[in-house]
Amino acid sequence: MEKFTQEAGSLIVDRLILAIQENKQYLSDIDGAIGDGDHGINMNKGFTLCREALDKQPGDFTYGLKTLGKILMMKIGGSMGPLYGKFFLSIGKALDGVPEIGKEEFGAALDAALDAIHAISPAQVGDKTLMDVLIPAQKAYNGAKGVSFAEALDAMDAAALKGRDSTVDMVAKLGRSSRLGERSKGVMDAGSASCYLILHTMADTIKELLEA
Repeated sequence: MEKFTQEAGSLIVDRLILAIQENKQYLSDIDGAIGDGDHGINMNKGFTLCREALDKQPGDFTYGLKTLGKILMMKIGGSMGPLYGKFFLSIGKALDGVPEIGKEEFGAALDAALDAIHAISPAQVGDKTLMDVLIPAQKAYNGAKGVSFAEALDAMDAAALKGRDSTVDMVAKLGRSSRLGERSKGVMDAGSASCYLILHTMADTIKELLEA
């Protein structure tokens, strides 16, 4: 199967919430090296509030994404709330009303997510941010021509991982950690770590749905 339904896609949001909850300490530990050390705590707060909201009122894939996006924008502080809020909201809006989601539809949603973040952040590849993961991941996905949905997701996942790891040797140019200058080198960016976790979880879960 090369598509999954909106109803089945609700599992993706469930898995995203679980992934953040299980990696709360990991993300905060990374952030603590050159930041405030609260990235995992803040992300966990937002995703757990989403879990509570969806437990009260469940919905399909786009409903879950929009719920998550709105909560992240309104309930968690710092720069990451608006960034990830826009990310999930834009994917939800791009896929709203699409009964079955395949390679092309997911690619369009990924494009919309990147555009939404570009609209509020000047970050580019090399700045030691989540964009070091998202931009290469989107390019790799779009560049995977003539292959299956699952293979395009694998290309996205591999590029996201490479992007995450590339931030270790970078000097931060944006955000609080940029004030450390050269001292920010040698540590992975926490935003890139959470962005990889999100894209990896989405890829894995979608592939599972395609095999169902």
